[in-house]
Amino acid sequence: MPDSQTSAPRGGVRLARGASPWLLPTVATAALSLTRARKSGRWAAVAVPTTALAAGMLWFFRDPEREITQGRVISPADGVVQSIMPWKDGRTRVAIFMSPLNVHVNRAPLAGTVTSVEHVPGGFVPAFNKESENNERVVWHFDTELGDIEMVQIAGAVARRIVPYVPQGTKVEQGERIGLIRFGSRVDIYLPEGVEVAVEVGQATTAGVTRIDRD
Repeated sequence: MPDSQTSAPRGGVRLARGASPWLLPTVATAALSLTRARKSGRWAAVAVPTTALAAGMLWFFRDPEREITQGRVISPADGVVQSIMPWKDGRTRVAIFMSPLNVHVNRAPLAGTVTSVEHVPGGFVPAFNKESENNERVVWHFDTELGDIEMVQIAGAVARRIVPYVPQGTKVEQGERIGLIRFGSRVDIYLPEGVEVAVEVGQATTAGVTRIDRD
């Protein structure tokens, strides 16, 4: 199922919503330094790192189209499975670590209605650290065919801004873009009791493509 609701212009490059506060100043600085570098060696020295930084920002905030996988639960994030942990209430938490090289747009793991989007203040330790359990986060709940599904976007040491795209009460399709975490971070999804995990620790995941559960 193609992600038709947010398709990019033909031949264009789609960038993530919420990227502007970081991207626009960086690109503007690079453009200014390149313009002035034609007349000044000092500006030429500035142009190299600023242009490299702007290119890096454009790469980081990329938001590619995806052919959405069919399945009950699909990955909400690009990254690597960091841990798979049984929870006391019978659910299983699958934690996906997102490095700065990953696409940082997150997608709905199932079709359903967003019943809650809660911002929880906290710290900013590296997302791969156990202490990240107390980091800044946004907790999502979805009413789905499997019941209530919880997903948590966790900020990391560099990622200090989580940008939800849809509010409470929104009906979302499976694989639809729902938010952005800037720079390295983590996304947790809690599978209901009785749902078997199909991924393993260390496995790479792709948002909207990798299936998390097993039939």
